[in-house]
Amino acid sequence: MKYIVLDLEWNQGNIGTEQVMPGLPFEIIEIGAIQLNEQFVMVAEFHELVKPMVYHEMHYITSKLIHMQMQELERGRPFPEVAERFAAWCGEEETRFCTWGGADLTELQRNLNHYDLPPLSDGPIAFLDVQKLFAIAYEDSKTRRALEYAVDYLGIEKDIPFHRAFSDAYYTAKVFAHLAEENPKLLENVSFDVYHVPKSRDQEIKIQFDTYAKYISRGFSGKRQAMTDREVTSSKCYLCHRNLRKKIRWFTPNGRNYYCLAYCEKHGYLKGKIRLRKTDEHLYYVVKTTKLISEEAAQELQLRKEKAEEQHRRQRAGGDKKTGNPE
Repeated sequence: MKYIVLDLEWNQGNIGTEQVMPGLPFEIIEIGAIQLNEQFVMVAEFHELVKPMVYHEMHYITSKLIHMQMQELERGRPFPEVAERFAAWCGEEETRFCTWGGADLTELQRNLNHYDLPPLSDGPIAFLDVQKLFAIAYEDSKTRRALEYAVDYLGIEKDIPFHRAFSDAYYTAKVFAHLAEENPKLLENVSFDVYHVPKSRDQEIKIQFDTYAKYISRGFSGKRQAMTDREVTSSKCYLCHRNLRKKIRWFTPNGRNYYCLAYCEKHGYLKGKIRLRKTDEHLYYVVKTTKLISEEAAQELQLRKEKAEEQHRRQRAGGDKKTGNPE
């Protein structure tokens, strides 16, 4: 397998002067990539500027960050041509994309879709989020550091400026190679880009990591349909694969994230978390994680449920008073 470390720069419309294009909030203006072989050695590079076709003013934040002017981009090629050249450069052999953070593959696919170009995949794409791998290796797994922080932490020489697509791909590749050589097991911690959701139950993602399990559902027409699906709402122990009875049924404190608590007689308490997400095609899909927690954490979850229920009661009571309905 080869690894392609990808970084993008993109522009967006300036509010008040340019209307946001539906389905394309960010227009790619630069693509940088580094190819590494199975020994994590850099073997090829790719760099192209993209001529703007949608947003013709540089957003002030983009300009401040990457120090680029629109005149420079006018020398670039149109996105369809750059995308074709990038696909040819990637080749057809087995590839694992690597990025710093989780946004680049989504925005690349949005831009491909805007121009009716072939997608990278018709379903979720497994990739390596190097920012997350760094957090697993050197932080608490949750903290997300800037790329330059990771470069400084690992003592990597800074020989070109940051905040351009090629340079950030170059430094991400350096960090990735360091992590992979130091602990190859880190590469088992794949992430998934879900711009294209699974199209059927058979294509749904079910994967187990060292400390938790993840499930990514197919698309549903609405939240209710998603949250009444038996697979979505089931609780299983990812260690012994038993179906579990819930101690706390699914509840939500905010309408977006849902939580439950189950108990395995062999392994203890397991917390389920569901994040409901919406695609550009207005489908809802579920990202569910399940992990073992302590008895103290289980008690905290019970208190959180009670607090959420009290908040919902107050909201309903307030609504009844406004409409004049008795409680």
